Amino acid sequence: MTTYLITGTNRGLGKELCKQAHSKGNKVIAVCRQSDQELESLEISVETGVDITSEQDINSLLNRIQGVKLDVLINNAGIAERKNLYNVDFDSIRKQFEVNAIGTLRLTYALLPLMESNGKIAIITSRMGSINDNTSSGYYGYRISKVAVNMIGKCLSIDLKQRGISVAILHPGLVSTRTTNFTGISPAESAKNLLARIDELNLENTGTFWHAKGEVLSW
Repeated sequence: MTTYLITGTNRGLGKELCKQAHSKGNKVIAVCRQSDQELESLEISVETGVDITSEQDINSLLNRIQGVKLDVLINNAGIAERKNLYNVDFDSIRKQFEVNAIGTLRLTYALLPLMESNGKIAIITSRMGSINDNTSSGYYGYRISKVAVNMIGKCLSIDLKQRGISVAILHPGLVSTRTTNFTGISPAESAKNLLARIDELNLENTGTFWHAKGEVLSW
């Protein structure tokens, strides 16, 4: 049985990733700040009270899952705030950077001792973190934080290859969630595509920046 740990699971894409991974017979550990009735009904392990920017929360999580061996870590937790050049908010930029980039690295680093030698790490990012793809600007904090987490994913892929751990950097598509004002494809469709990319992940294609549909994206 494959063991997945997925963050940002109390709504939208994260919850759907849990549903689909569990439906395939995998063990799923759902990590979130606050759970809800639907997540609890999935008959998976739900670990609440975890803010990935908090070292204390992450240490608490580690204490609760002692002895677990992880096969797949999906870093899905993230935030997006709409700020452009003319209403730039540096506190907002800092917050998004702390969650989307540093928080992802903080949690991944803490969980590495639990990762199996043939493990997989997926970082759910955005093509808004592609410098070449930026033709509309805006979303300063979100874009900056996603560029950073893309680089984190690439660095991890190099450093962890010798341990047999592969890393995917994945754009989920425009997904209909609260973040996008419910515009785009369904979380179910995106989750299906993302899990397919994770299934295909190996040491030969580690460190690649993909669209969930399989297209390799430009940095």
